[in-house]
Amino acid sequence: MAGKAKIAIEQLSWNNAKPAPIVLVSGAEGFLADRATQRIREILRDADASLEVSDLDASSYAPGELLTLASPSLFGEPRLIRVSDVEKCNDEFLLEMLDYAESPDTDTTVVLRHGGGVRGKKLLDTLRAGTGGAVEIVCAELKSDNDKFDFAGNEFRIAGRKIAPSALRSLVQAFSGSGSELANACQQLIADADGDISDRTVEDYYGGRIEATAFKVVDSAVAGRLGDALVTLRHALQSGADPVPIVATFASKLRLMAKLYGERRGSGELAGALGAAPWQIDRARKDLSGWSETGLGNAIEVIAQTDANVKGASRDPIYALERMVNVVASYGRR
Repeated sequence: MAGKAKIAIEQLSWNNAKPAPIVLVSGAEGFLADRATQRIREILRDADASLEVSDLDASSYAPGELLTLASPSLFGEPRLIRVSDVEKCNDEFLLEMLDYAESPDTDTTVVLRHGGGVRGKKLLDTLRAGTGGAVEIVCAELKSDNDKFDFAGNEFRIAGRKIAPSALRSLVQAFSGSGSELANACQQLIADADGDISDRTVEDYYGGRIEATAFKVVDSAVAGRLGDALVTLRHALQSGADPVPIVATFASKLRLMAKLYGERRGSGELAGALGAAPWQIDRARKDLSGWSETGLGNAIEVIAQTDANVKGASRDPIYALERMVNVVASYGRR
């Protein structure tokens, strides 16, 4: 089987984005891609205030648009061409961009936004092999809680602000479903909150959101507090929460607890092996109080059934959710 194409160009994180003749902004995390593109625009604008900025949609591209925009202007202003939907590009764009990459204009920066998928692979492979003097900005999706915790912590470090670890955890939990919402929440606290950011600060700003998260539901259920769990679940659903990520949160929590059952190694040693932060491991160990191996197995089985039910296997997904909460709050006893 053929291996992956060799990557010969510089790959950078979104916060280290820089201009180049061609900049490939890849990955599924759209808000990071937007930030990277904005950073490139600001760098170019700071270097020359006469920068001309143009936008193209690769999915509806008309022949000749790229060359027209990249052609030298009468007064020689630098140009930034932002191209969206490269993962949906039509054949005309693909052919003309491949041709342009052989000899890009020295006064033009072309930013290509590719959100993922196989469409445009020939172009990506060509650029990654070194054609056109490209660089790649990798904007991978923030999938794990650990990724989101690190991202949010970095937001405050960059701004020179201090936030208590427990406050940061609460913030991440409240906005775990969306990287862009988490980023906006961080920026709001940085802009509006005075002094160091504490648990109380986060509670004052986002208390209602925190109380209605899947994490609050699962934490109450795992601890055997059925009433609290059901009330929080109903609050979350009334606030528009999607049942699917709620079930996913239960699954993630119970799987980690199952992996830790009987495990004696320290949290620092286990963190890499389990893909969880040490604080998550410590918390999961505390949550194991009252649980048996059989109970964990039963709960995980019910969670799997509920996952299918909320994805269309049942006509009453809310009943399935409440039954799952009942089983988990009973420590896996059915």
